[in-house]
Amino acid sequence: MTDTKYLPPKVWTWDQASGGKFANINRPIAGATHDKALPRGEHPFQLYSLATPNGVKVTILFEELLALGIEAAEYDAWLINIGDGEQFGSGFTDINPNSKIPALLDCSQREPIRVFESGAILLYLAEKFDRFIPKAPAQRAECYSWLMWQMGSAPFLGGGFGHFYAYAPEKFEYPINRYAMEVKRQLDVLDKHLANNTFMCGNEYTIADMAIYPWYGVLVEGKLYEAAEFLDVASYTHVARWAKLLHDRPAVARGRRVNRVWGHEPLQMKERHSAADFGD
Repeated sequence: MTDTKYLPPKVWTWDQASGGKFANINRPIAGATHDKALPRGEHPFQLYSLATPNGVKVTILFEELLALGIEAAEYDAWLINIGDGEQFGSGFTDINPNSKIPALLDCSQREPIRVFESGAILLYLAEKFDRFIPKAPAQRAECYSWLMWQMGSAPFLGGGFGHFYAYAPEKFEYPINRYAMEVKRQLDVLDKHLANNTFMCGNEYTIADMAIYPWYGVLVEGKLYEAAEFLDVASYTHVARWAKLLHDRPAVARGRRVNRVWGHEPLQMKERHSAADFGD
């Protein structure tokens, strides 16, 4: 169906009133909107995040590292409430000039190292601790490939399908159809791959799984955008089998709770500063 009502102007200008649910935080310029220093805890790593799919990737990895007994991976997780525009504070933009969660400070060095973009944080931590990245060159390349696949594909699921299906101020057939088609193609890519692989890299659990699960695993579990029936996620049986493997891991369950401020209270954890915060 062709929408003939809108003709793009010669030069686009920003109309904040047309931004829908996220009009108060979306803007076409970068940089801080206000001065606000970030808090610091006592652990080697300081994470500033929210329990969105991109944020959960990193907390899953931290909890998996700690489950292996790697004490050097201890971290403080501070809430950045993106709905309130906290990602535009000066302290946060110093770490991530792109003003997106998650952002990480490695304070184990003489001079703290900033890392932003969830995929970069996963790679940084996995390489630093030599865990959850395959040793064999072919499998290592497979891990990197699937990690980058996720980073390139998820914007179609989140910013594309999720926005127009769940958040846009009006429902439009064309963008919903366009992005639903792409999301289903991506699910089919995963389903065909996982038909012959326990995890994304064969039998080895890696950061590729941790990156993909919070988006596509949670989607097939019916917990993302309330779109399970619309996308017929039950038909992707191999993705569902893989998602359950990750869902049942204790470290994944803990990672999904960190910086979570919605849902039932037992699942919420505004900040995380020690294992005792989980109350297990």
